[in-house]
Amino acid sequence: MNPPDAHSAEAERRARLFEEIVRRYSRHVYNLAYRMAGNDADAKDLTQEAFLRVYRSLDKVQPDVPLEGWLYRIVTNLFIDSVRRRGRVRLASLDEPATTQRGGEVERHVSDSSGNPETLVVDPVLDGQIQSALAELSHELRVVVLLSDVEGFSYEEIAQILGVPVGTVKSRLHRARRFLRDRLAPLYRSGAGEVSQAEAEG
Repeated sequence: MNPPDAHSAEAERRARLFEEIVRRYSRHVYNLAYRMAGNDADAKDLTQEAFLRVYRSLDKVQPDVPLEGWLYRIVTNLFIDSVRRRGRVRLASLDEPATTQRGGEVERHVSDSSGNPETLVVDPVLDGQIQSALAELSHELRVVVLLSDVEGFSYEEIAQILGVPVGTVKSRLHRARRFLRDRLAPLYRSGAGEVSQAEAEG
């Protein structure tokens, strides 16, 4: 095979690989970007920029290696950079359904997790208050809550996505959940709903 043919074959291989990545992950990447950015335009920009970075790094992609952690890390970093540039961001409505990489449709609210006594249980009726409370969190805490309580990632997976120690993930998640509990508890005590959360240790 002569050099031009080799170049053409490599270009075709890269194009096919990129198309497959976009086909497999674009919906999940957009959903996460939408939750973080809070609107369609910014979510599309984040998604487009994320896949542009993927295209530039195709040589690093290994066959049969799941890419969602890498992709979510790209989106998260892009989101954090955008927040730092603009100073604030409007969150998405948490009760709109969305498909996640973890499988199936989920509710855009912090959901019950019987295996985790610290998980905040909220009523979608209070979406406006939930959104407001989340907007008061720093972007570091907000991202951890979304990755854990909406996307369902483990501490270890979140640590890998964010590039921080597991202990940092646990600390941020504890602070975020405690803030949300304290911020939303009066609403539930007034009869709008119920909050169920064990007191945190330490």
